[in-house]
Amino acid sequence: MYLIRSPFYLRWLYPEVTWNKSRKEKNIYLTFDDGPIPEITPWILDTLLKYDVKATFFCVGENIKKNPLIFQRIINEGHQIGNHTYNHLKGWDYEDKDYLDNVYLCQKLTKTRLFRPPYARAKKSQLRILKDDFEIIYWDVLSGDFDLQLSPQKCLSNVLSNTRNGSIIVFHDNIKAIPRVEYVLPKILEHYKDLGFHFKTL
Repeated sequence: MYLIRSPFYLRWLYPEVTWNKSRKEKNIYLTFDDGPIPEITPWILDTLLKYDVKATFFCVGENIKKNPLIFQRIINEGHQIGNHTYNHLKGWDYEDKDYLDNVYLCQKLTKTRLFRPPYARAKKSQLRILKDDFEIIYWDVLSGDFDLQLSPQKCLSNVLSNTRNGSIIVFHDNIKAIPRVEYVLPKILEHYKDLGFHFKTL
């Protein structure tokens, strides 16, 4: 079970995180979690380059170590980097020290001001400490691209039905997401550019 649009009560429970940006301007913030990996990240980068769009990549430390050239390409092409822990840990399952150590191990590679907890599962105690060093980024549109039961068409509908000014949209550069990302990404880039939106990094 997951929610495509973040509900108001989660915003109330987690005031220390960023859910969206200003609603006043026609800006959209694309984010990609879990990479970099060779199976999909280069394709995403090629597509963003084709449409002259920048995005924010929340990278997993062990994937950076495995794929340093792809990671460097993300940086070279002007995209923003975020920290997504070193081993894609679910914070609820770990003591604070172990979780934080994993975040800061990733930070040695990412050197960023942005952090997103994998699965959005971090304890309040962990977030309280991390907010001193990071802007903690959640989202207001979850595409559902990771859902193997979700059709590419429904994934597209999730994005089109919920995106508005200032939306932070979550996609994934992981194996599970490939069929949906490849279908949806070019379509939303064309759609929102035609509507006069600008794609920004966080």
